[in-house]
Amino acid sequence: MTSTVDSLLAPCLVTDSGFRLADHDPAGTGGLASKQEARKLLKQDLTAMADLQARLYAGNQWSLLLVFQAMDAAGKDGTIRQVMSGVNPQGCQVFSFKAPSSEELDHDFLWRCARALPERGRIGIFNRSYYEEVLVVRVQAELLGRERLPDSLVTDAVWAERYDSMRDFERHLARNGTVVRKFFLNVSKEEQRRRFLSRLEEPDKHWKFNAADVAEREHWDRYMAAYQETIRATATPESPWIVVPADHKWFSRLIVARAIVETLESLDLRYPEASAEHRATLDAARAALLAEGQAD
Repeated sequence: MTSTVDSLLAPCLVTDSGFRLADHDPAGTGGLASKQEARKLLKQDLTAMADLQARLYAGNQWSLLLVFQAMDAAGKDGTIRQVMSGVNPQGCQVFSFKAPSSEELDHDFLWRCARALPERGRIGIFNRSYYEEVLVVRVQAELLGRERLPDSLVTDAVWAERYDSMRDFERHLARNGTVVRKFFLNVSKEEQRRRFLSRLEEPDKHWKFNAADVAEREHWDRYMAAYQETIRATATPESPWIVVPADHKWFSRLIVARAIVETLESLDLRYPEASAEHRATLDAARAALLAEGQAD
């Protein structure tokens, strides 16, 4: 792919604890000249992604887990829909994690996500994930009480311990062939306000509106602090975060697509080579089909 797109992705990639949210502009476009240029680059990436996903599926060795986290109205659903529009549905699966059920609360906080991990050869997408456990659960303290943990385990270290569990979980996945990429769609508070107003003013968007989302804006600063600490604590070279400027949807979709393509390219995916025995079987099948045609 072009060095132009690679240079757009580099500032978004976070692999260590030096992350500062203030260094990332939600309205940034990486100096890209126009929306039209972004759409052209996105089209190229979607074509490349379709080919790479076919190789991933055929090889049946690696799997790719894409984790999406964001404030409401940041564009997660639209990004997933647009960026994954060209892949084979057989090789892609999406899970949206809402408030946990009573069954899920009877297990550890990683359980429900572990059950939804992608099989080898597939791309799995988490629309929200186990990271909610150090974001919304941290900001809304009453939610932790509903998880019925033993009192002795709910200490000041609970969040650091959860970061440890997440890093260990992702390290385990990496060691077993699941590549993890985590996306934080970084939308500004003002852009979120505009999008909420759009949902209120356009009848075909009313179904998207939830009054509770507006109430959550009161905790904006606490959420931003939680995101910063979470990304600092869980960004690693093996499982990095991609902090995506999300005020301009046309740019955020390009960044997500580029990150996926670059990740798949790094795996050097190839179609499986037929063994000598398999080639002999293919030759016999070809000969039989040719003979059948001659007989007709």
